[in-house]
Amino acid sequence: MAEDNVVARGRDLVGSVLAGALAQPVVRGFFDEATFTASYVVHDPATMRAAIIDSVLDFDQASGRIWTGSADEMIAYVRDSGITVDWILETHAHADHLSAAPYLQKQLGGRLAIGAEIVTVQKVFGKVFNEGTAFARDGSQFDRLLVDGDELAVGGIPLLALHVPGHTPADMAYLVGDAAFIGDTMFMPDYGSARCDFPGGDAHQLYRSVRRLMRLPDETRVFLCHDYKAPNRTEFAWETTMLAERNANVHIHEGVDEDSFVSMRTQRDATLAMPKLILPSIQVNMRGGRLPEPEDNGVSYLKLPLSRM
Repeated sequence: MAEDNVVARGRDLVGSVLAGALAQPVVRGFFDEATFTASYVVHDPATMRAAIIDSVLDFDQASGRIWTGSADEMIAYVRDSGITVDWILETHAHADHLSAAPYLQKQLGGRLAIGAEIVTVQKVFGKVFNEGTAFARDGSQFDRLLVDGDELAVGGIPLLALHVPGHTPADMAYLVGDAAFIGDTMFMPDYGSARCDFPGGDAHQLYRSVRRLMRLPDETRVFLCHDYKAPNRTEFAWETTMLAERNANVHIHEGVDEDSFVSMRTQRDATLAMPKLILPSIQVNMRGGRLPEPEDNGVSYLKLPLSRM
C-alpha cells in the first residue's frame, strides 16, 4: 500500500499527544436528540482557543419554526469557560439538521469552513431545487474551503483535515491532536456505517475512506456526528476509539472486504426512508447555514424540489 502522507501526519499528531509532547484537546459534546446529532466544542487547554464542529439549529418541520436553544447551550458553555472560538467547522452539508453556523459566528466570532467539494453538492442540489443564478455554486458562502491535508490550528494544537468521501462527495474528518471528528462515515461500533445513497454518494468510496481513518492509532479518540441507539443499547453514545471501530464495527470491522461491504450497504440503503428534514436541511446547509433569499414578495421560504432526486 502506498504511503499516505496525510494519514502519516495524523499518526504523528496522535503519537505526540500520547507521548506528552502535545497537549490533549478538551472535547465537550452536545447531543440533540430530536435529530440524533452530536456537536462539539474542542479547545486547547493552554490557550483556550477552540473550534465548533457540526452545530445544530433547532427546526420544527410542521410549523416551520426555527429557534436557537441548542446553539445557545454551546454559547453559554463557551462564554462560561472563557473560550475563544477561531473556527466553526462542518464535516459536510448535513441532510438531517440545519446548521447554526451563522448564528454562532455572529455571537462568538470564528471563521466558517467546510470541504472544498461542497461546490459539487451546490451544483447538484442547485439543479434539484431549481435555484436561480443568484445562488452561488462556488463555495463563497464559507470563509475557507478545505482540501485533504490542509492544516489549521486550535490554539497550539494542529487540526488536520482529511477528505473522506462516500456518504457525500464533500465529507471531511478533522483530527485535532488525538481527537478525530469523523462526521458521517462510521457510527458507534454496534451501529455500523453511514448511508451512501444520496446524490454523489458511493459505497466504494466510503469503504476506502473508513479504511483510511482506521490507519490512525488505536488510541485515537473518535467522535461521531450521530447516534441512533443500536438494538439492546439503552443510552445514546457518540465517543469511541479507533481500536473499537476496527475490531467491532458491525458493518466494516477489520476483515470485511470491499465487495461485501458495498453489497451490504447497497441493500441496506434501499430500505431506508428519506431523512425527514432533508429538504430544508440541504437548502440551508449548502448556503453555509443561511436561509434562502426572500422571493419577490419579501418572504423567505424553503422550496420543495420540482424534480425527484
